[in-house]
Amino acid sequence: MGQVHELRPKADSEKITINLGYVDLGHVDLLVRDGFYSNRTDFIRTAIRNQLERHREASERSVVRKQLDLGISHFTRERLEAVRAAGETLDIRVLGLATIAPDVPAELARATIASLTVLGAFHASPAVKAALAERIA
Repeated sequence: MGQVHELRPKADSEKITINLGYVDLGHVDLLVRDGFYSNRTDFIRTAIRNQLERHREASERSVVRKQLDLGISHFTRERLEAVRAAGETLDIRVLGLATIAPDVPAELARATIASLTVLGAFHASPAVKAALAERIA
């Protein structure tokens, strides 16, 4: 039986922290208490989605202009070994999540990834992240 590789991250979201003024926070809590939102997180997610929708067209144009891959991009050891065997390198541009498999050695990542731009989240081993640090835009 072949090896099984986890292609989906364990979580489908990334935690962020924001600082919010007390009055704004009070308004959020009031809306939650009055039943407009189930909790603070629900309010914040809704606000973010509304803003993203408001700027959707500009965002789509930027994705095309910057030639970004949209969604989840996963790079396996086998894929990077094939890139190295072909004598090529990758310029990775992702809007979403970019992952490099845990079994990818730092030297293989350094040899095959010329540049890395991730708008969203980047998951890789600490050694791979360190090896690519100067190439991350």
